[in-house]
Amino acid sequence: MTGRKDAKRQALRQSRSLNRRPREVHDRLFQEDAFFDPEDLVQVKYEMLRRVRVEGQSVAQAAGHFGFSRVAYYQILAAFEREGLPGLVSKRPGPRRAHKLSAAVVDFIEQEQARETSLPARELSQRVRKRFGLTVHPRSIERALARRRKRGRSSTPRAKRKQGGRSG
Repeated sequence: MTGRKDAKRQALRQSRSLNRRPREVHDRLFQEDAFFDPEDLVQVKYEMLRRVRVEGQSVAQAAGHFGFSRVAYYQILAAFEREGLPGLVSKRPGPRRAHKLSAAVVDFIEQEQARETSLPARELSQRVRKRFGLTVHPRSIERALARRRKRGRSSTPRAKRKQGGRSG
């Protein structure tokens, strides 16, 4: 049985549905019935929403029993109403894209590299800060340049020549 539980836990983790705080779920069904798994975050959220809508439990009481705040309850409800069950799966945290590194910033970085080919990313980061007032980690610069090279979208004449294009 432990192997099956470990496999389920791994599957929940991979799908971003593992409840990292199962001990905060105090609802009696999750304590008494093995069908209800406090580690299954989607099941916990759905049951909390159902408890309020179908059984008429107060938001404060349901949120408390399921390990959430009232604010979190309303966020979960909005996601469910907007997306259905998939809305109950946690989204990946953090920015979805390189939001600081606009095309203009990456163009500037490439121009600086074209002038001085051996510039390390740390120096490029300092130049971006001086020119644009943006704090950008050197690794973010390396990733942005790699993405652009992979897509073949360099705007500098040196890089275009490397791609087989002509400058001028």
